[in-house]
Amino acid sequence: MKPSIVGALRHYNRETFIKDLLSGVIVGIVALPLAIAFGIASGVTPEQGIITAIVAGLIISLLGGSRVQIGGPTGAFIVIIAGIIQQYGMQGLMIATLLAGAFLILLGVLRLGTIIKYIPYPIVVGFTSGIALTIFTTQIKDLFGLSIAGGVPSDFVSTWGCYFHNFASIDLWSTVVGIGSVLIIALWPYVNKIKYVNGHLLALNKLPGSLVAILVMTIGVLILKSYGLAQTVDTIGDRFRINAELPLPVVPALSWDVVRQLFAPAVTIAVLGAIESLLSATVADGVIGDRHDSNQELIAQGVANLVTPIFGGIPATGAIARTMTNINNGGRTPVAGIVHAFVLLLIFLILMPYAQYIPMACLAGVLVIVAYNMSGWRTFRQLLKNPKSDISVLLITFLLTVVFDLTVAIEVGLMLACLLCMRRMAETTQVSVLTDEIDPASDVDFEATNLEHFKIPEGCEVYEINGPFFFGIANRFEEIMGRMPQRPKVRIIRMRKVPFVDSTGMHNLQNLVEMSHAEGIHVILSGVNPKVHEVLMRNDFATIVGEKDIQPHINLALERAREVLAD
Repeated sequence: MKPSIVGALRHYNRETFIKDLLSGVIVGIVALPLAIAFGIASGVTPEQGIITAIVAGLIISLLGGSRVQIGGPTGAFIVIIAGIIQQYGMQGLMIATLLAGAFLILLGVLRLGTIIKYIPYPIVVGFTSGIALTIFTTQIKDLFGLSIAGGVPSDFVSTWGCYFHNFASIDLWSTVVGIGSVLIIALWPYVNKIKYVNGHLLALNKLPGSLVAILVMTIGVLILKSYGLAQTVDTIGDRFRINAELPLPVVPALSWDVVRQLFAPAVTIAVLGAIESLLSATVADGVIGDRHDSNQELIAQGVANLVTPIFGGIPATGAIARTMTNINNGGRTPVAGIVHAFVLLLIFLILMPYAQYIPMACLAGVLVIVAYNMSGWRTFRQLLKNPKSDISVLLITFLLTVVFDLTVAIEVGLMLACLLCMRRMAETTQVSVLTDEIDPASDVDFEATNLEHFKIPEGCEVYEINGPFFFGIANRFEEIMGRMPQRPKVRIIRMRKVPFVDSTGMHNLQNLVEMSHAEGIHVILSGVNPKVHEVLMRNDFATIVGEKDIQPHINLALERAREVLAD
């Protein structure tokens, strides 16, 4: 494993650098409003959101396994961060993020990056759609400027009940700013299609819609306030004190009790970060025709989440929207991500004081669009046409994310993923019974010299297992044998298509042989592959059935059966 920047710089040239430079500048501008919005929505200050984008973005680009991945705060973390702060405070968030970073590094070092990819797609969609709905829910108050005494409840149902109860307190100016921001961002892509006006290149073509909305609404509110209008529109400065200085590193005090309490939230952050970062890297691979190193990417994400909270940042991961912006603007190496981090640093040090004038309703509009893009409602609708098992997993994960919290949804979702995997594996394993004859023409297990049909001798049954022999199938095998009308004198168990056997399968196989022997039935194993044979030998299986009763081919097993029947 090694960072992708090592290979990217081997044949680096001036032309590539110019593309990376331009792309990095554009991505930095795109990341600015999102970092501020994600920070505030998560319950921290706007500068903490930008610091996260700077520090995490730099580390992920330097150490990551993807050439084009852009890291930083994302909308997926908003719900979990806000919940941790509400329950454990900022100190708790810092410790949970540090633990999550350690978990991610451990996943990468143990080369478990590919396992994350096997989480069923309905679970991923259920997570993201649920998070999107939750983000949208949290922004209603600021979007419409609602006046709610005592604050908004934390749970989903109570929150909407509170909104309906207090909707009469809607502020007209805040609503105009919020809805106006949504419309600007939604319509801006159509403006971006206009590259030339009267033969001249349109300079605004590269500006992101979220930044345009913030600039337009901030200037508009300032002008209105200068005329004594829109005084009820809250701005960032009304709620936060803006500080444009980089904070000194602070390492929190750790204790076992605190670590134990924050273990589950930390696992949630780690799993969510791993899923989102590897999903983003995989999407990027498909666009640029590259292959990322998932384990190296997890290590980079882990280091970023170890370092970022020390500087006051929040959890970070790979950001799909910013990564695609990087690709679409010509970025092809991690240098673009490094440039993006330095652009944000310059903006933070020079322009951060002006952020206090940004209307909160405008940021709410930005996050409404983020939530809409995250929702993947078309994919959600398409998945509802799938088998009932997939629909159940999708809806359970979605509802748990919305009604309860992301920690519960992650825990139950991973359990569902394991159960779904076991069920799918059990469905792929088949057990068949042969009592008449076997056709060598369709059977690579036969020796090449045997061309005639092999007759199964009277008093012998052949059971064939096609697939893994594990705990999900072992009981089914016993049930099939129990339903047979007669008890044979010899049972041949063909295992040529059994790639592995687990401890439960091994235990059931031993029980089967012992029960068969007790009934006077001789058991012969056929076509055992070397890997399964090694497991059998380690468990002293030869002492149970005997060396002669473990045969490499079905024809030899049938000959052995005839010998037994003749005795």
